[in-house]
Formats: sequence, C-alpha cells, structure tokens
Amino acid sequence: MTGHARFVADRLEIVEDGAAAWSEAGDRRAETARAAAPAGADEAAARAGGETTGDDALLDAYSRAVIRAAELVGPSVVNIDVARRPQAVPPGGRSRRPAPDLRRGGKPDRDPGDDRQGQRGPGSPPEPGYAGSGSGFVITNDGFILTNSHVAHGAHQLRVTLSDGRALPAQLVGDDPETDLAVVRVDAADLVPARLGDSRTLRVGQLVVAIGNAYGFQATVTAGVVSALGRSLRSDSGMLIDNLIQTDAALNPGNSGGPLVTSHGDVIGVNTAIIAPAQGLCFAIAISTAIYVAGKLIRDGHITRGRIGVAGQTTPIRRRVVRYFDLPLETGVLVAGVEPGSPAQRAGLLPGDLIVAVDGEPLADVDTLHRRLTEATIGRPMTLKVVRLTSLRELEVTPERAAA
Repeated sequence: MTGHARFVADRLEIVEDGAAAWSEAGDRRAETARAAAPAGADEAAARAGGETTGDDALLDAYSRAVIRAAELVGPSVVNIDVARRPQAVPPGGRSRRPAPDLRRGGKPDRDPGDDRQGQRGPGSPPEPGYAGSGSGFVITNDGFILTNSHVAHGAHQLRVTLSDGRALPAQLVGDDPETDLAVVRVDAADLVPARLGDSRTLRVGQLVVAIGNAYGFQATVTAGVVSALGRSLRSDSGMLIDNLIQTDAALNPGNSGGPLVTSHGDVIGVNTAIIAPAQGLCFAIAISTAIYVAGKLIRDGHITRGRIGVAGQTTPIRRRVVRYFDLPLETGVLVAGVEPGSPAQRAGLLPGDLIVAVDGEPLADVDTLHRRLTEATIGRPMTLKVVRLTSLRELEVTPERAAA
C-alpha cells in the first residue's frame, strides 16, 4: 500500500493512502472535541504533542544566547599547562610543598607521585616539578594571551593549547600578583582574538557565560547570572583586588584565566576565584581592570607602583581621640614598622603613629593607602596627617618606585 507525507503537529509523518478518508474523519472529530474541551486543555495537549509553549520559547532563547556566546568566544579560549622548576629534597627526607589554595579557580599544584616521593631519602635527585593548568584567552591576533597571575607566576615552562588543537610553547610577558593578572605570548599569527566588552555596563541579574578548561576538560561552558558587582577579595600577595564581578556561573579548578562573557559574546571578566565550601560563589576580575593591566604588562612587563616603606594595619580609633581631633572616620592605619632608609623613615614616621589622612583625604584602611600609591605618586611629595600620642602632625613623604 502506498502512502504520502504530511505534517502533523509540526512533525513529518507518513500516512497510508487507504487510511486517508478515516484520517480526515478523525480530524473532524478532534476539532469537535477541542471545541468542547475546558480552558487550558489546548495548552496541555500542545505540551504533550511537542508544540512550543511560552516557557519552551524562553528556554530556547536562553539556549540560543549561551550557544552564541560559546561559538563566538570559544575559538579564542586556550588551555595553559605549567611546569615549575624541580625542587630538591631537603635533609629531612620529605619534600616541602605549598598547600593547594582551593579558593582559586586555577587547578592547584599537585604531585602525581606524592605517596612514593614522600619516602625518598636525603640527597635524592630533585623531584619533578609540579604540574598545573589553567585557562586563558587570546586578546590580539599576533599571540598575546590574558590569564591569571596565579596560573603563570613562577613558571619554568608554559605550553598553550589552542582551540584547534595546536600545542605551542609560550613565554611569560609579565604578571601582576596584586591584580592576579598575567600576559603570555605564543609565536603564532592570525589567531582569533576575543572581543572585549565594557564591564561598567553590567547589571545584576544579567546572563553571563564562563568558558574554560575545568579539571583539564577543554572548552567547558557554564552559564549563570551576575550575582553582584563591586566585590573585593585579597590576592595572593595580600593586596585587595577591587571591582570584582560575582557570578553563579560554575567555576572549577582549571577555569582560572578563562573569560566571563555576555550573551553577545563580549568578554567582561577574567575568571579568578571560587569560595570552595560554597556553591555559586565565583568571582571574575572586571575587564576594565584587565585591559589597563594587560596594556602595562605588554609595554613594560610589570606594573609600576609607589611605596613609602611602612608596615601598617587597619585599626579602630578610640572615640575620645576621634572627638578630640575632630576626625571624620573612626578607623585609620597604624604604623607597625618602618623600613630603614625608606621614604617613611626620612619623613619622620615612627612605629605607633596613626595615619588618618593622605593629601587631605581621610584614610580609612591600609587598602586605601595601597590604592593611593600609584605610578603617578612616584617622586611627588604627599602629605600624611598623623596622630602621635597627644598631637596631630603633618609629615611630607615622597613615594619611591616599588620593586617590580
């Protein structure tokens, strides 16, 4: 028996010719039944038959947005393998390894032969270097790649695997632990750079997509929303990283240095950290910060900052001291130590002094002091307002260039 094709509920089906008349009668009976059906029955029937409802349409739009972002940025995402210098076994017989920092999105260093190498004796040959990996993304077509400092810092060798499968040696152009950013370069041309967006236009609740090599699984895509803006976390160097993006797009070890992307395929962040015990607490460095730092690293190989040579800590100020000196804030920076020969010592700062203002601006904490010591302050005198015992003094200090 022959048959013909027709669309039934958006599906192509084969109907036998001998059954055509019966089918048409069935269609008329179905129309009569639908007319008599209660409200809402059509929607249920549509779902059962596979027709697109409002919720399904939204899901399709969400899927399309994630797919588009992944397809636009995916060719720019790379995997970075890191080899560090071998370490000699100390006389005690056991190697000393840093504890992995699981708060970072980067794969923590690990030693595959840990159990065996812990039994090596003194004088043994150096242990193999730890293996680590992270992610990055191409920012120029001539091979510059942006990643995290904690991925590339201290690397003896770097190997970059491109999205097309090519594995190339890479060189560290420069890194900045204070912002946890680094730039590496491969000798390759005509790469596909990611399109950099504007993180200042982000809004809480906006859809974002994270792409990286979680646990070594290349080009892993996760999606979520911007949970909060303007977060701060402390870097490995102790400096505070400001203006972080908080997202619930899942990050795992190996995601470090990968891009955080909008639904339009614009990179608006560099994935950097997770809160290990929590779920959905992930952070990315704003691309506005990354663009500035990357430009400096490509030009100079490092970020230049000022220093005055003090060890300080944020401390509350007694209420009576606040009232007596009419201070605008109830916290300041307590000088815990002064480096010999430093600008702070030449200016007359002493341990126990309490810095409450810089150039007339109230100073709330040590992080604000760090932020004030930019490249522009080097060689330019600044005025510190200091509480010393029962007096309020002004001291002039000239920051010098910090070691790179």
